[in-house]
Amino acid sequence: MTLREWWQQQRQRAPELAAELDWLVRQVTGWDTLTLRWAGATGAEFLPQLQTLWHTYIQTRQPLQYLVGTTPWRDMDLQVAPGVLIPRPETERLVDVAVHWAKGWGLTTGHWVDLGIGSGAIALGLLRELPDIYVHGVDCSSTALQIAKNNAITLKLNTRLTLYQGDWFTPLEHRRGRLQAMVSNPPYIPTDLLPTLAPEVQYEPRLALDGGENGLVSLQYLVQTAPGYLAPGGLWCVETMSGQTQAVVALLQQQGGYQNIQVYRDWGGHDRIVVARWGG
Repeated sequence: MTLREWWQQQRQRAPELAAELDWLVRQVTGWDTLTLRWAGATGAEFLPQLQTLWHTYIQTRQPLQYLVGTTPWRDMDLQVAPGVLIPRPETERLVDVAVHWAKGWGLTTGHWVDLGIGSGAIALGLLRELPDIYVHGVDCSSTALQIAKNNAITLKLNTRLTLYQGDWFTPLEHRRGRLQAMVSNPPYIPTDLLPTLAPEVQYEPRLALDGGENGLVSLQYLVQTAPGYLAPGGLWCVETMSGQTQAVVALLQQQGGYQNIQVYRDWGGHDRIVVARWGG
């Protein structure tokens, strides 16, 4: 059996999982769909691995990213593993927005913080775009910190990334009032919605997903706590669940001291990113 024949067979058996199958084939072989359809090579050397991975996925619905061990994100290929949130394409928008305002507000040097760094995706994306910043990454998970460290070393960005295990700003007392920017993709899914998420998502760390009763617990904490750590004029930038942005804007307005509050949509057109500037 050729790779193309196996691929077509699996698509017929589970058409609802065609996108997942195509992703797996791309990751394992490096072939895009056009190559898969028309390549002269049989691709037989890839079949044993693909068959094993796909069978495991069908049986368990474990995220393919965990099974493969990596996921593409922006222009990087990041290591991921169970216990670490899988970076999504919509989070790429957070990096773009933060970089845009960093350049606009003159925040392209100095020290930034990524709270809940996970795999390191956001921090590493920022470090690649802003070569004169240093990022402090905080996470309560030792597993996440090890993955972030591995990714930073692979991308040769580890000299500009310092990692801390702890809760939000807690390990950064020595940076009070001196951070140029705070970025975060905090847990924001309301607790009651967690059981309704896709089977694959159920494998991801609950701590990185559960935003409390209304989904805003961590976001509210970041609104209230960041002023103690940001320098005057510092950037505050977070990802939210679609539909939460206006509530986050209201929290920022109620807190006082935040300026230039703006909402951005992700590439799918959903309101997702909230950015503000700490006035000091």
